[in-house]
Amino acid sequence: MKFALLFWAITLSCRVGASPNPDATSLEARQDSGDEVRTDSIFIDPEGQPSLPTQQQAQDAASLVGLNLDNIQGDILVGMKKKKELFFFFSIRDKAAFKTRIKNVHPLITTTKQLLSVKTQPITAVNVAFTQSGLSTLGVTDDLADDAFRDGQFANADNLGDPGTGKWVSAFKGTSIHGVFLLASDSLLRVNTQLLKIQAILGTSIQERYRLQGAARPGDQEGHEHFGYMDGISQPAIAGFTANPLPGQITLDPGLFILGERGDATTRPAWAKDGSFLAFRQLKQLVPEFNKFVTDNALNVPGLTKQENVDLFGARMVGRWKSVGILIVINHDALLKIYFNLKGAPIDLAPLRDDKVLAKDPQRNNDFTFAHSEAGFGKNSTFWLRTVLKFFDTRRITDIVTNQTKCPFSAHIRKTRPRADFGQENTANHIIRAGIPYGPETTLLENQLKKSSDLDILERGLAFVSYQSNIGNGFQFIQRLWVDNANFFFGKTVPPVSSQILVGVDPIIGSTNPFTSSGNTPRPVSGLDPLDPGRIVNINTDFVVSRGGEYFFTPSLSAILDPIAK
Repeated sequence: MKFALLFWAITLSCRVGASPNPDATSLEARQDSGDEVRTDSIFIDPEGQPSLPTQQQAQDAASLVGLNLDNIQGDILVGMKKKKELFFFFSIRDKAAFKTRIKNVHPLITTTKQLLSVKTQPITAVNVAFTQSGLSTLGVTDDLADDAFRDGQFANADNLGDPGTGKWVSAFKGTSIHGVFLLASDSLLRVNTQLLKIQAILGTSIQERYRLQGAARPGDQEGHEHFGYMDGISQPAIAGFTANPLPGQITLDPGLFILGERGDATTRPAWAKDGSFLAFRQLKQLVPEFNKFVTDNALNVPGLTKQENVDLFGARMVGRWKSVGILIVINHDALLKIYFNLKGAPIDLAPLRDDKVLAKDPQRNNDFTFAHSEAGFGKNSTFWLRTVLKFFDTRRITDIVTNQTKCPFSAHIRKTRPRADFGQENTANHIIRAGIPYGPETTLLENQLKKSSDLDILERGLAFVSYQSNIGNGFQFIQRLWVDNANFFFGKTVPPVSSQILVGVDPIIGSTNPFTSSGNTPRPVSGLDPLDPGRIVNINTDFVVSRGGEYFFTPSLSAILDPIAK
């Protein structure tokens, strides 16, 4: 191992130590240097998710608002598109050595512009971010005007619904983590090879604290989280980056996510411009337990099969239909499973049954607001709703205050983006999500026992990453004031009696756990049953368990050189 690191250090001293010229990332330069050249995209592009702009489209958009895509690290605006990703958390042992050696890592750091063309994509993309304690260790003591970042996530754990920190990964307890490298590629070999290069350059100036390996799920589950639902459909469009916003995709100023850009009114040091705050959370998902709960609480809507009632209950928890079906084909003695993608339409547009054609159409699958007139119902939806929900016979289904016939007030996608619940959609509290699943698929034994394994190697979940220009207005706001707030959205009622109801917490990630508890505090949720939308369902199991996390600042390319490396 030491020999390998030494070998990389020697070979990279010629190649990596060169001036960080943007032209050095061109296809011709990499061919001339003998470096491996990428011939296919580093990203996944699942059907139904918003696609990334081309390099030219993004440059044209950026020129309109003055955004410098060569100075912004690539992960911030790209979002949830990686095939494989490694999070390598480290502490700084030697300040002077790190400052010197990070200059030689700088040419490996991937920009936004690079990622938007296969011709300029690296074999492995690399980004780096630092905690407050990391910047302080390096002598960078300027106030970045973000309380959550300054204090660190461990100090804020009681505000995030975590039942203490007993289930946290030990590395996240305290402030010993100074930074994280994010490495993304299409194979683990390529990711680990690039990590070896970085370790060789930095040598003993850093110490590994923890690592977490993420990967897009296999086959038709690509782009889905472990519960089986398509992820990333509701990413915002960014002025200066997104070329052609899709219907239902809100366009926001870049300053909500990038410091010092249009829409960021907070005063910060000049070097912080083009950086972003990164909120990281390791969220363990108890998949068999979730599936059991959904099955055990199947609805009883007339006209639907038992399985359709199971699927409807899960869809009302999430706000979208589960995105995959399984077709079983028996061929003589062999039992073959052939997966086919159903994608998962939003229940606001497909309230009783999934609509796979709608689901895979990005022009329609995010184009809803939770407010409707009867004319907005699907071809058969009005008939079903009027048959099943008798009390609506004399009402027009237009009232967003009382109407849960389509999407419950508590559904995950409604809790995290309320849309028309505000009248005009909120534009202040948004994040760019850039996470990735981690861990293996569920085993046959886990599915049979309907219980997740206690083995660490079988842990699975989401490596949650969000980017924002203010953590308190982004991740923390959404988690504390929307997701974990049983009274949000406020003032909701149910017919026929217009009395205010308890909406409940987000049934997927919401929590009512006191910080001193051991978890699994009953979580009240209403709206899951369209026949009785005011009924409270108490969920007694946490399907998502926090394993901790940290807050980071992702600096611009120029800030890595000054002040971080200076």
